[in-house]
Amino acid sequence: MSFQQGLSGLNAAAKNLDVIGNNVANANTVGFKESQAQFADVYASTVGGSAGSNAGIGTRLATIAQQFAQGNITSSNNPLDTAISGQGFFQLGPASSTAPQYYTRNGQFQLDSQGFIVTSEGMRLFGVNKEGVPGPLQIPTEQISARATGTSSDPNVKVGLNVDARGAITAMPADTGQFATVPPGPAGAFRFDPADPTTFNNSTSLTIYDSLGNPHVATLYFQKSTPVPGKNPWNVYMTVDNQIQPPNATPTVPPSATPIGAGLPFDTTGKLPPGTLLKMPAAFTPPLAPPPGGGIAAAADPMQLTFDFSDSTQYGSAFGVSSMIQDGYTTGLPSGFNIAPDGTILGRYTNGQSQKLGQVTIANFANPQGLQPLGNNRWAATVTAGPPLPGTPGTASLGVLQSGAVEEANVDLTGELVSMIVAQRVYQANAQSIKTQDAVLQTITNLR
Repeated sequence: MSFQQGLSGLNAAAKNLDVIGNNVANANTVGFKESQAQFADVYASTVGGSAGSNAGIGTRLATIAQQFAQGNITSSNNPLDTAISGQGFFQLGPASSTAPQYYTRNGQFQLDSQGFIVTSEGMRLFGVNKEGVPGPLQIPTEQISARATGTSSDPNVKVGLNVDARGAITAMPADTGQFATVPPGPAGAFRFDPADPTTFNNSTSLTIYDSLGNPHVATLYFQKSTPVPGKNPWNVYMTVDNQIQPPNATPTVPPSATPIGAGLPFDTTGKLPPGTLLKMPAAFTPPLAPPPGGGIAAAADPMQLTFDFSDSTQYGSAFGVSSMIQDGYTTGLPSGFNIAPDGTILGRYTNGQSQKLGQVTIANFANPQGLQPLGNNRWAATVTAGPPLPGTPGTASLGVLQSGAVEEANVDLTGELVSMIVAQRVYQANAQSIKTQDAVLQTITNLR
């Protein structure tokens, strides 16, 4: 009698209900991937029997296949939470490991006491640090050093502005007090006094930093000179904390100063030659105030600045500044960080700077269904899955990252409940099959 078929059907339906129940139970588990029970039929083989003479002896569980379809991505309040949109797995390892051992889609991360990015179980997230060395990712907590303006290669101050072509000529020789008839050279002795607005047309200020991170107010003054054929020259002067830089070698009355470089030679279209740079003729030491309560001011390195005025113009409109960029900054403490779609971790600091702190890398597999589930939202690589294929998010077949978000379980509750009803009916039908076989057997044994 065919009790075997009914019994195998009961076992299969029970396994199917187990899988469905597990899916439903993990509907709120971040990064969970639902499973599907897959079955195969079982046939009895007989010696010499024809291919179509065997009815089969039931079914068996072939495999429980994981379904790695994308789950919905929802935002969270934790900036360290990260979701993968597309294929790939986060790489994890214990504190003692120097290489990833586990893989997950659960991007709920936090910082441990040492600044490592870890899961709730303490598994460290792997990637590459800011030097490009693979390993567990650690967020540094130390402050960044100050950087003096002028540290980078020339130019180190970029200025974009417009000087008014309608402005009066203010460049006058210091000795005669008359308007200049030739554009000044690097050693021109034109009258300039930052306290006398008749000696310049316009001014603008920016903050620069010395080697100790001290801020200084640098003010640029623009002085219109006498036009010459094809040129409309302007002199540029600078003060730092209200002191003329570079300092006057031979002060005159009225005061005189050396312009920066050869000035700004605007052409008749109001533009400058490409790459117009004005370099300070000599390094200067920024003025430093004594510490509060008295004492001696700390020493800072001399500074020499080069200004790029390529984006500046001389048009018949009011003076205005469009950009003022310098390469220095004071020291800063960490104020936060975020993870870019390509995995780059950008740290933010209290001085307004940002720095790359590392990069999250993810891995994919040729056959993700071959991964071995370990619980705690983790999988391990297997021969069936193939070797891990790590890389930068957004490259090859890898998905991109979304920070401040998590990937929900890909469980379709409505579909699972319908499957549960079907599995229940299958279980009942197999039970009825056994009951029918029992009735037939009883009828046989009652024959007289």
